[in-house]
Formats: sequence, C-alpha cells, structure tokens
Amino acid sequence: MATLYTHKDSNIRKTYLLVTLFFLFVIAVGFVFSYAMNSRGILFLAVIISIVMSFGSYWWSDKIVLFMNKAHALDPEQNKETYRLVENLCITAGLPVPKIYIIETASLNAFATGRNPEHAVIVLTTGLIDKLEKTELEGVVAHELSHIGNRDILLGMVAVVLAGFVSIMADIFLRWSFFGRGRKDSNGGQLGYIITIVALAFSILAPIAALAIKLAISRKREFLADADGALLTRYPEGLASALEKISSDPNPLPAVNKTTAHLFIDDPLKKKKVGIFTKLFRTHPPVTERIAALRGEIKDPKSNIS
Repeated sequence: MATLYTHKDSNIRKTYLLVTLFFLFVIAVGFVFSYAMNSRGILFLAVIISIVMSFGSYWWSDKIVLFMNKAHALDPEQNKETYRLVENLCITAGLPVPKIYIIETASLNAFATGRNPEHAVIVLTTGLIDKLEKTELEGVVAHELSHIGNRDILLGMVAVVLAGFVSIMADIFLRWSFFGRGRKDSNGGQLGYIITIVALAFSILAPIAALAIKLAISRKREFLADADGALLTRYPEGLASALEKISSDPNPLPAVNKTTAHLFIDDPLKKKKVGIFTKLFRTHPPVTERIAALRGEIKDPKSNIS
C-alpha cells in the first residue's frame, strides 16, 4: 500500500530521471544545432548567455519577486504566533529561520524563494494567516520549508538554465537559417542535409519540449514538498485541508503573473481546465491529486505522474 514515504521516494526518483533526461536532451539539441551550423562557437556562446542571464535572476530573484508581489517584512512583535509557528517548524526541520514576508490580500496563498536555506524567504498572504486553522497553516509552512530544505529553487534554476539554453540555440539557428547560412562543407554530404532538416525541426519543437520537461520537474517537486511537509508536521490532513481551502478560494491574488505563478503553493492564476495538453503545461499538479496522495487515496505512487 502506498504511503507518504513511498510517494516521497517515487517523486525523488522521477525528479532525477527527468533531470537526467533533460541533460541528455540538451546535449542532443546542442550537438544537432552546432553540427548543422558547423560552428562550436555558437554552442559555447549560447551556454554563456543562458548561464549569465540565469545567474543574475538566481542571485536577485528573491528581491525581484518580493517587489513584484508587493510583499513587506513581517513584524515578529505584532505577529508573534505566526513567527513562533515558523520558528518551531524550522527547529524541527533543522533549518535556519527564513525571513518572513506578508502580502496584504484576502487571497489564500504562499511561496518560498531565496538562493539557499541561509538566504531563504517565506511569503504568506494575510488571508492565509487569518482564515486557516493552526494545523492547516503549519502544513502550508512545512510545505514551503520543504522546498527550501530540498533546494528546489536551485534545482528549478538548473531547469531554467537548460530550457533557456535550448531556446537561445533554437533562436540562433532560425536566424542563421534565415540568412541562408548553414553547413557548407563537402564532407557533410547527405548526412549534413539530414542534420540540417532535423535541426530545423528541433528549432521549432525543442523549446516546447524543454518547457514541458521543466514544468514536469516543477510538478514533481510540488508532490515531494507535500510529502516532506506532511512528514515534518506528522499530520497530513492539515496540509490536505489547507489545499482544499486554498484551491477553492475565489479571491484573486493582486499583481500575480505567469513569471512568478509557479512559485506559489497553488496556481494563483486559477486554471481550471485539466485536459491532457493543458495538464502537460501546468505549473502545479492538480490539487485533487495532491490531496489524494496526502490522504493515502492513491494506491500506486506511479499514478500521480503529471
């Protein structure tokens, strides 16, 4: 019978499998594009550009996200109960207490950011603090602390770097092809033409595939944070009940956009469609599946693939 432990182990394996496949996919894309353009320099340039751009966003992402969502620091003296709740869970998890920020809104949501546990931030909405029971709020905070402890932000940045590399390579190749350049050496022969055709197909499909893999990794980490958060509090029902309230909350989250939507514990854009194509490009797993996993209603951990 599936338990939180089996769900945790299953999602860890699936995450590493997805990351490994992502690396192999990126290597294949890089080889095809560099061969078709007959230039290793283009490959190195794309790597440098994607890393530099991602490094900057990784280093300052917390400040940018806090500003975009109009969050302000929580005053421990005026919010003693919330601060102590976070502090106690950090002691249990063996993590340093992160900075706690608040978004003034009736909407129920939360997220964590920061480049490592020593520079982490947890953001809670006032609606979340006011409307959830203590055990439910503990479940949400434990979920976010699990993201911090599992270094999901770093893993997410690796996925962003890889996806960014694929997109940059595809853009460079399309521009290269538009100006009539490509592999001109006589040694390429028929293989050269085949590689060029494959590269053209990759330039269209590879960015889409890279995005799909990146989002799949993100969804697996949500399942893992749910399991770790429930194991931290030893009360899965707290998080399950909180997710029910958060997902059914009708209040919109101000200032949210597609750039930061993936950070929140539940999709703040409130996408309700669950078709196969829509599910492939969702930032979060369906809440019904997350709740079922927490309550032990999924018999086979493999069935929560999203």
